[in-house]
Order: sequence, then C-alpha cells, then structure tokens
Amino acid sequence: MFIWLASYPKSGNTLVRALLSSYFFSKDGIFNFNLIKNIKQFPNAGLFENLGIDIGNDKEVVKNYIKVQESINQKNSIQFLKTHSYLFNIDNNPFTDLNNTLGTIYIVRDPRNVVTSYAHHNNITVEESFFRMTNSVHYGGDIKSKHEADRAKVYLGSWSSNFNSWKSFEPVGKYLLIKYEELISNKEETLLKILKYIHKLKKINFVPDNKKLKNIIESTTFEKMKSEEEKSGFSESKTI
Repeated sequence: MFIWLASYPKSGNTLVRALLSSYFFSKDGIFNFNLIKNIKQFPNAGLFENLGIDIGNDKEVVKNYIKVQESINQKNSIQFLKTHSYLFNIDNNPFTDLNNTLGTIYIVRDPRNVVTSYAHHNNITVEESFFRMTNSVHYGGDIKSKHEADRAKVYLGSWSSNFNSWKSFEPVGKYLLIKYEELISNKEETLLKILKYIHKLKKINFVPDNKKLKNIIESTTFEKMKSEEEKSGFSESKTI
C-alpha cells in the first residue's frame, strides 16, 4: 500500500522526499538526487502507458487511476508516491481509495509564501500566481515533452481545495500534517515525527539510527542540495 506525499507545489515536497529517500533507500543516509527516483510521481505517464492506457485521453486516464495504482501496489514493501493533485472524484472516478492508501503525509506552506515562490519558479507575476492558487487549475498534459513529469495532466485544484481535500483521510488515522516552516526550522525533529508515523502505519517498532539521521540532516542542507543539483541535475526543478 502507498504512503502519499501530497502538497501544493512549492511547499517542501522535494525536501521531504530527500529525507525519506535517504532514510529508506540508502545504507548511510547520505543524500543524492538519484535516491529521489525511488519515489515516483503520480500521475506518471509511464505508469499508464505500461498498461496500454492512452495518456492523451484525459477521461481514460482518470478512469484508470485506481487500476494503475493496483498494478504497482506491493503490499509487503514501503512505497511512497508524490503528488501535487488534490484528492478529487471526477465523474465517480476517485483519485485513490483506502485499499491502496496506507497513509498520507501532507506538506503545507503558508500560502503567502507559496504565491511568491510559485510566481518566481514559473516566471509569472504574483497576480497570475494568486489567480492560479485561488482557482481550480491543472498543469502538464504535454504528451510530447521529454520530461516525464510534464506528460501527465495533474489536477491541482485551488490551494484551499488541495489542502482541505486530503484531510478526508484524517478520521481514519491515515493523515499526518507537516508544516513547511517547522520542517525548515527543526528538520531533525520533523523527520523523526514522520518516521514514527510511517512505522506506526506499518505496525513496526521504530528504533532511530542516529548515525544515519545525522548524515541525512547534514547532507540535505539547502547549500548541499543546491550543489548536488548543479552537479547531477534534477529534472523536476525545470517543471512546476
């Protein structure tokens, strides 16, 4: 079953994935951008095309969200999926369901800061950024793009609908809210909070590996991640 790493864009999803991929997919906890590849984006064009689904047919794609999730769901292993989608139901086709969802980690950032970061990243005005954040929009859908993340259409919703929709998992104990500001100001404590939540979902006792945690914290500073990005490249930095 999946643990969703959900957020509106420019809210800290990349940093959370850096922390978790370093913990679960490395031996020493030292981060590099290749580790993030272990956490796929959803929707991802390749996942649909592997099942013969036409990524250019929006209705067929939405209709097969659950089918694709079922096809990659390995119940005995921890699997994370990153998404910027809101938790929608389009024409009675849900984004996901409880059979596929082990839990959700939702990363939220003060929208007053998101609006400026989003504008800068997409080279648009703050006014245009505000319009997008307050209206139900989508991005992607460029099936000819060489960037995998651009090929599938992602339904963002508005900032508020994105944030509020994922709360529906809270009553069943499948929701953890992480604030970007706390992630930045107290990264180690926030990471421990996330790891305890994940192990609780998996019903596994959590015994922290302090040496590994130390390496994770030290290798995911802004400066080191920026240097690593410049050295190895990170295709998502060119997208939304």
